[in-house]
Amino acid sequence: MLTNQVIQNCIEELRSVSKIDLCVMDLSGNVVASTIERAEMFAAIVTEFAESSADSQTNKGYHLFKVYDEKDLTYILLANGNEDAYMIGKIAVGQLRQLLVAYKERFDKNGFFQNLVMDNLLLVDIYNRAKKLHIAATQKRVVILVYVEKEDDLEVTELLRGMFSQQNGDYLTSVEEKEIVLVKSLGDKDGYAQVREIADTIVDMVNSEVMVNLRVSYGTIVDELKDISKSYKEAKMAMEVGSIFYADRIVNAYNTLGIGRLIYQLPLNLCKIFIKEIFGSSHLPEEIDEEILSTVQKFFENNLNISETSRQLFVHRNTLVYRIEKLQKVTGLDMRVFEDALTFSLALMVANYVKHLEEKEF
Repeated sequence: MLTNQVIQNCIEELRSVSKIDLCVMDLSGNVVASTIERAEMFAAIVTEFAESSADSQTNKGYHLFKVYDEKDLTYILLANGNEDAYMIGKIAVGQLRQLLVAYKERFDKNGFFQNLVMDNLLLVDIYNRAKKLHIAATQKRVVILVYVEKEDDLEVTELLRGMFSQQNGDYLTSVEEKEIVLVKSLGDKDGYAQVREIADTIVDMVNSEVMVNLRVSYGTIVDELKDISKSYKEAKMAMEVGSIFYADRIVNAYNTLGIGRLIYQLPLNLCKIFIKEIFGSSHLPEEIDEEILSTVQKFFENNLNISETSRQLFVHRNTLVYRIEKLQKVTGLDMRVFEDALTFSLALMVANYVKHLEEKEF
C-alpha cells in the first residue's frame, strides 16, 4: 500500500520546485507527511474540513483540499497561502490520486498473481481480472522461484524489484515463507537458455549485493496466463527435487531433473522395497563406509574408468579395486559392470528420497 515515506518524497519534490510548503493529514488530523513546521497545529481545522461538504477551502491563509481514493475520502492536503499555493495544491492532489491508483493497482496485481500461482481462480475470473489490471493474457512467461535461506528476505525482494519491473511485464509476489515468486515475461525468441541466464544472474546479483544463501528453480515456459500455476508447480517440484538429489546445484530447472523427477513420484513403500532389495535388511546406505561411497562416486564421475579415478584420488589402482570389491561383498553389485553401477546409483538416490520423506514426517 501507499506508504507515508512515498507521500513525503512526493511533496518534498513539489516543494523543491515550487517553494510551496505542503502537508498531508489523515481524516483524524494526524500528520502523514509534511514540509510545514508544527503542522499538527492544523489538526482541528483539518478534521472540521473533512466533515464539510466542500472539496476545497481557504482557512487562516492556507488552502485545504480533499484527496479521494476513487469515491473514498482518504487525505486532506494543506498548501501555504501565497498566490501559487492553490495551483500547486491542485497539482499535489492530482499526484496523490495517481499514487493511490498506482499502489492500489500494484497491491491488486500482487493479490491476483498470488491467487493465480496457487490456482485459486476460475478461468473466467483470470481473464476478467487480467483485463481490468491491464495484464496481457497471451504472453510467453516462466515462473522463477527464489528460496532464501533466512527468515527476512526483504533485502532480496527489493533487489529483485530493482532488476525486474512491472513496466516490462515482470511480477514479484510471495505465497510461502522464504520463497519469492517471479513471473518473468519473455520475448518471442527467448527459450530455456535465456531463462537459465536470468536465473544465474539472480544468483550472482544476490550473492554480490546481499550475500545470503539461496536456491533458484524454474518451471516450463507457458504462453497463456492460465498456465502460470502449472509453471509454478513445476518450479516448486524442481526446487524440492533439486534439494534432495542435486544438492550441489544452486539452480534447478524442471525440464532437466532427469531421473530425480521419476524417483520423486514413486510411492514410499515401493522405494523401501527397492532399498531392501539392494542393501539388505542390515546394510543401509549410511552404514557403508564413507570412504567407499566417495570412491564410488568419483568412479561414476569418471565413467567407470579405474585408471583415471585412481589418479584423481591419488591412490593405487589395486587400492581402488579393493574398495570396489569390498562394496561388492556388501551389496552383491560390481561397480565395474555398467548395469550394477546404474542400479547402485539409483539405489543411493532412492535412499536419499526416503530419508527426506521420513524427516518431513517429523
